[in-house]
Amino acid sequence: MSHTPHELAEEFPDDVKKIADLRQADTHFAKMAENYHTINRAIHRAETDVEPTSDDHMSQMRRERLALKDQIAAYLRGAA
Repeated sequence: MSHTPHELAEEFPDDVKKIADLRQADTHFAKMAENYHTINRAIHRAETDVEPTSDDHMSQMRRERLALKDQIAAYLRGAA
């Protein structure tokens, strides 16, 4: 499998353990992380032309991923 950029562990390298713990203990965080993972994979498939998509759809997916990343970052700061 090829390298997929923007995984949560790469985005938040100092919080890898916290992310793993929150995924297990907090259903809201686990859902956000799963949604992030799903959209991130969809973007990767589109970027590599495995599942091509329109530029508009790609932009919309990237905005969604960024919004999820912002929510996750805020959640991680709050869980500190």
